[in-house]
Amino acid sequence: MVILSSPSGAGKTTLVKLLSKNKNFNISVSHTTREPRENEVPNQDYYFIDDKKFQELIKNEEFLEYAKVFNHLYGTTRTPVIEKLEKSQNVIFDIDWQGADQIKNKKLNYKLITFFVLPPSKKVLFDRLSNRDMKDKLIAEERMKEFSRDVLHWINYDYVVINDNLEDCYLKINNLIDAEINNGSKDYDKEFIRKHIEILTS
Repeated sequence: MVILSSPSGAGKTTLVKLLSKNKNFNISVSHTTREPRENEVPNQDYYFIDDKKFQELIKNEEFLEYAKVFNHLYGTTRTPVIEKLEKSQNVIFDIDWQGADQIKNKKLNYKLITFFVLPPSKKVLFDRLSNRDMKDKLIAEERMKEFSRDVLHWINYDYVVINDNLEDCYLKINNLIDAEINNGSKDYDKEFIRKHIEILTS
């Protein structure tokens, strides 16, 4: 199991798709109560469901993890994930820190590697958010406020990567996964990450 989390707009969804294609990872498709964005395909990017259906899944304890993010609910159902893992297939998750914590606390009997993806700067993040489907500057600003809180959870992840260049960031994650699986040496500088966080949060 590999988890990628990041503040909104840092690029984790694109990285998850790359890893899925090139490393033969099955993407865990989340359920959500939000509306689809322009470029999203229902049942492929997300299972889009209403609040009532989501509450039923909570009640029936069907979620491996779920969380409220920007006033919408997101969750991963347990059965499809466990079925894939039991067939020795790798699963990759595109979830926030709340979901990552819940999966970690479940202590499932499968190897878990967690990554937190950061933007190179606050300005780059704001530009990405503004250029996305968020023509509304207010939404981008709201997500920037959330960013300052989200970023503090970096400490709970195995690795933190900076998505300055997509290809470089992908290769970094790829190499760290390989090193974890094969007990190889890891090119990872935690002190550099700590300094980058200080700049982002100052």
